[in-house]
Amino acid sequence: MRKALRWLLTLVVLIGTVSTAGAATAAEPEADGTSAATDIKDQLLAIQGMSLIEEKPYTGYRFFVLNYTQPVDHRHPSKGTFQQRITVLHKDAGRPTVFYTGGYSVSTTPSRREPTQIVDGNQVSMEYRFFTPSRPDPADWTKLDIWQAASDQHRIFKALKKIYSKNWISTGGSKGGMTATYYERFYPRDMDGVVAYVAPNDVVNNEDSAYDRFFEKVGTEECRDRLNAVQREALVRREPLEKKYAQYAAAEGFTFTTVGSLDRAYEAVVLDYVWGFWQYNLLANCGDDELIPPNAKTATDDQIWNSIDTVSGFSFYTDQGLAPYTPYYYQAATQLGAPTIHFPHIEKKYIRYGYQPPRNFVPRDIPTKFQPYAMRDVDNWVRNNARHMLYVYGQNDPWGAERFRVDKGAKDAYVFTAPGMNHGANVAGLVADQKAFATARILAWAGVPAAAVTEAKPLAKFDKKLDVRDVEREPALRP
Repeated sequence: MRKALRWLLTLVVLIGTVSTAGAATAAEPEADGTSAATDIKDQLLAIQGMSLIEEKPYTGYRFFVLNYTQPVDHRHPSKGTFQQRITVLHKDAGRPTVFYTGGYSVSTTPSRREPTQIVDGNQVSMEYRFFTPSRPDPADWTKLDIWQAASDQHRIFKALKKIYSKNWISTGGSKGGMTATYYERFYPRDMDGVVAYVAPNDVVNNEDSAYDRFFEKVGTEECRDRLNAVQREALVRREPLEKKYAQYAAAEGFTFTTVGSLDRAYEAVVLDYVWGFWQYNLLANCGDDELIPPNAKTATDDQIWNSIDTVSGFSFYTDQGLAPYTPYYYQAATQLGAPTIHFPHIEKKYIRYGYQPPRNFVPRDIPTKFQPYAMRDVDNWVRNNARHMLYVYGQNDPWGAERFRVDKGAKDAYVFTAPGMNHGANVAGLVADQKAFATARILAWAGVPAAAVTEAKPLAKFDKKLDVRDVEREPALRP
């Protein structure tokens, strides 16, 4: 495998030399008529529909938080608009640009994703439609689908390409990796490359045996047994721990209208426990006695509670915890699908509801209807038509149990797995040969000079404040 990767790396460097060597240095006139001396803020605000929320300083960059006017329905642009937040981390209009979305709300703190550091470029980040404040009012939820969101990205790209005329690479992690994939499927001519991290791919929503197989083998038997025992014990002690939950909810003002009851919420949190551990932790964390009680049967109620709360979060399935993620659960209930797993280590008498469907986490006044063809279409397209696409997964990440794959019809497209890594898997965590190869491909797609492609190293130095390396903490069972 290593010899093959070295050979392929040499080949792609040659390809990159031929196809992209001059892209980063070619002089191009400004498409909107502005001069090179025009301030970047003025150039951004000259775009029709663009307005400034704020500018924040960061050494070596300009960082803008902006609103961009988007149609609620891209098929019928005259039927209303909404304001969508984006951010622009500007380095130099002569550098490549990375288009990032996490698939949720956008952060208004300057940050640089791994591909941005690799290519030493600009970064445009988009808030996904219907995540507040980027939500139409009134909200027509039928306009929240993967094509409408991809069309949001397409319009932003077309508007900013006039300023950032060099190569573009889209990226995102988890739901953001899914988003980057859907964007490429619907608008394959926009981007010069795609780097999708830990992107789930639930092709057949009702067939989830891959997840059960994952949990039978992940980590070590000792760790699996330890986690399973704590999860089971939390259901055995349901009565006293639900009393504690009720006191906690009352003190915090939490309610349970959407999920239906405190009992349903309690079980949902507990059943997320093992999944949540592997999503956010490394195998080494299993030996942390404060995090995972070593003997569940002799552990105190507080030890069981604290372990479940730390890993899963008892606040999440409350109305207040679910509300920010209504757009995600709506999409899971209509197009994306959601995993279902079984719990052979827990007797049936202790499980009342099992893994609840995403419909249970969407307010009842928002109707949903599942579209089984949506993910099949994307999966088939990626397998047979992917071009300049890289997928990175973590070996111990549950979301990677159902992943994207590329077949013979794909060209210059790859799927790599970072050993021992979780939902924060990245190119830096790949084995050495794959890391060099993936870095070289990203640089080639970005159109940087051939010498940089050959060296296959990030062009920008690591900045501990700016660069995002670790997995962002999110509720379990949400990509």
